[in-house]
Amino acid sequence: MVYKCIIVDDEPPAVKVLSNFIKQVPQLELSATCKNAFEVLNILHEKRVDLLFLDIHMPKLFGTELLRSLIHPPKVIFTTAHKEYAHEAFELDAVDYLLKPISFERFLKAINKIITVNNSPGFEVPVPVSFLYFRAERKMIKILLKEIRYIESYRDYIIIHLKESREFKIKLPLNHVEKMLPPNRFLRIHRSFIVAIDKITAFTKSDVEIGTIELPIGKSFTTAFGKLTSNTTDFPDGIPER
Repeated sequence: MVYKCIIVDDEPPAVKVLSNFIKQVPQLELSATCKNAFEVLNILHEKRVDLLFLDIHMPKLFGTELLRSLIHPPKVIFTTAHKEYAHEAFELDAVDYLLKPISFERFLKAINKIITVNNSPGFEVPVPVSFLYFRAERKMIKILLKEIRYIESYRDYIIIHLKESREFKIKLPLNHVEKMLPPNRFLRIHRSFIVAIDKITAFTKSDVEIGTIELPIGKSFTTAFGKLTSNTTDFPDGIPER
C-alpha cells in the first residue's frame, strides 16, 4: 500500500526536510503541503488522505485543535518543536510525536509503526508486515523479516544478521527496533539480542542456538522466553540446563 500524505506546517525549512524524507520511502506519496489548518480542511473534504504530518504551533488554529475537529481523521504524526503537547497528542491517538529537528532515523521509526500495524483508513483486515526499511550504507535498504536470524545491539548501533551470513549495521537503539517487529515472530531474549523464533534450532534455560550461533538468555527476559517454552512437553523435569 502507498500512503498518501500531507505536510501541514508554516515553516518552509521543516516542510523541505519532511518532503525529502517522504521521497526516500517508497510506501509514502506526498499529495500536498499546507501552511495552516484551514488549507488542509479543503483537501480532506475532496481527496483521500492516509497520513498527516501535522505541526502544532500554527497561525489561526493549532494542530491539536484541527485534529479534535475532524470526525474521521487520517493517521497523524505530530511534528513540532514543543515538548509540552505530547500528552495531549497521544490522547488524540497520534501515531507518533516527533520533535524538531527531526532525524531521518526517528522519522523512519514513526513510519514503520504504521507499516507494521497496517491499520490505515480503508483497511478492514490488517495485512501482516513482511519487511521493513532501514537506512544503511547511505541508502534505504529493504529487509525481509523472513531473512532475519537475529538482531544484535552494539553500542549506538544494531547489527541485523540475515541468512547466508549477511549483515547490516544500522544506527538505531535495539528498543526502537523491537517495537517495529511483530511479537509473534521475534523475541527479545537479552538486553543485547532479539531472535527470530522460527530460526531457533535449540535452547536451554540459559541460552538459545541459531545454527552454530549461541546467544545468552538474560535473567530479566526469562519470563518472556517462557512463551516459547510453555508448549514444550518433551521435558517432564523442565527445560535442560546447559
